[in-house]
Amino acid sequence: MEIRLYDTLTRRKVALDPVEPGRASMYVCGPTVYDRAHIGNARPAVVFDVLFRLLRHTYGEANVTYVRNVTDVDDKINARARASGRPIGEITAETTRWYHEDMAALGVLRPTVEPRATEHVAEMIAMIALLIERGHAYVAEGHVLFAVASYPGYGRLARRSLEDMRAGARVDVAPYKRDPMDFVLWKPSDPDTPGWDSPWGRGRPGWHIECSAMARRHLGGTFDVHGGGIDLAFPHHENELAQSACAHPDEGFARIWMHNGMLNVEGEKMSKSLGNFFTVRDLLDRGVPGEVIRFVLLSTHYSQPLDWTERRVAEARRTLVRWRAFAGQSEPAPIPDSEFIDALVDDLNTPKAITSLYRLLVMGDRRAFSASAHILGLLTPSLGGWESTEISDLRLNNRIMRAVAARAMAREERNFALADAIRNALVLAGIEVNDKPEGYTQWELKAEFDPTKIENVEALIVREPVFPGTDVRVIPSFMTDDEPNVSTGGGGTK
Repeated sequence: MEIRLYDTLTRRKVALDPVEPGRASMYVCGPTVYDRAHIGNARPAVVFDVLFRLLRHTYGEANVTYVRNVTDVDDKINARARASGRPIGEITAETTRWYHEDMAALGVLRPTVEPRATEHVAEMIAMIALLIERGHAYVAEGHVLFAVASYPGYGRLARRSLEDMRAGARVDVAPYKRDPMDFVLWKPSDPDTPGWDSPWGRGRPGWHIECSAMARRHLGGTFDVHGGGIDLAFPHHENELAQSACAHPDEGFARIWMHNGMLNVEGEKMSKSLGNFFTVRDLLDRGVPGEVIRFVLLSTHYSQPLDWTERRVAEARRTLVRWRAFAGQSEPAPIPDSEFIDALVDDLNTPKAITSLYRLLVMGDRRAFSASAHILGLLTPSLGGWESTEISDLRLNNRIMRAVAARAMAREERNFALADAIRNALVLAGIEVNDKPEGYTQWELKAEFDPTKIENVEALIVREPVFPGTDVRVIPSFMTDDEPNVSTGGGGTK
């Protein structure tokens, strides 16, 4: 099974060819821990969690190394500490715990390794020293800066020329920079700011150097996939690529660069000034199940912009309630559905994979449905937040749908005696059945509905209501705005 992923650097899909055969490695830029994760922060966490799950399915759990860093030294953290009067360590510990709790609520697995920047300063200092030695960095006024002009490949990832980037640079460029595009590797710290001793004085690392140093420390000089949001492609990932290539020119760093698209809210960029900014915790506290949040984040291809809307949330909730009702307590199949996996190995096409889950539901294949959904991190026991009545009501809903589908099957096979018997049993249970001229059947519950009589209907059904090779299609209620429908071939799908 070949996994193909879109590589931002080459602008094409490429086959994942692991550096170490039979083992896969991935580095994803993690959180800067100074505040709650907003919904945009959650998208890469969920997207690359699905890739992590797919890699573990492909290579085996023990043969995948996933590194996601924690940035716990940053000027935003320092500013939060000054404003609150709280110790930096207390803030970063609390915020890291929040991040873990919120991502767990979305079904995100913990990575194999979660390195903290503050624990890898020695590796960063060593890499900076190597860049200075090789003529790619210089010391100026207590700072160490990367000399962008020393690396001819700068701008490859973002597809920008150095001249264009210089022209767009801000006019208030620091006077100690030789070139407006040079970026900080090390900066001095005052007595009230976190700092470490270095050959260039007491200071702290710049943002970009930490990922280069930690990726090399935990994955080696060349690894398979580097991921993150598209907002990180420039300058963060561009700078990572440059400094890593210059410090260790004989190593390849990341073979594939993957970036997820941005997240908007109701068609607009998420912004506190627009009043459409919210965190994962805000949504959870409003009663939105983490599984619903996850589903919405996977409903659009990872590489495309995602528009978060209340309608999407409502549709996702209806879908997942029905999916959970259908799956019940079924034991997952040993392997997921092949069409589902085909969708994921083709550049992590989660919308197509979700469509495959609809097909499995229609076929009534609970085991393959559950096994496949688990690869997406859906329908897992750890994802809570559901009202038990929602699930039980939908389980009843699905029992009725199967009965109505069985009647439609009997009619198509011209077994009118069985079709009439099922209809009569439905009516006795208080379920009105109406065959529409457009070609589908609609049902509704009457006031005298008695759920205990559904067993009488099911006793008439001697096989599954939908079979491959027929034209009978169940149209689940979550695919319409009306009651559940059953199409009997050639008819409208409402």
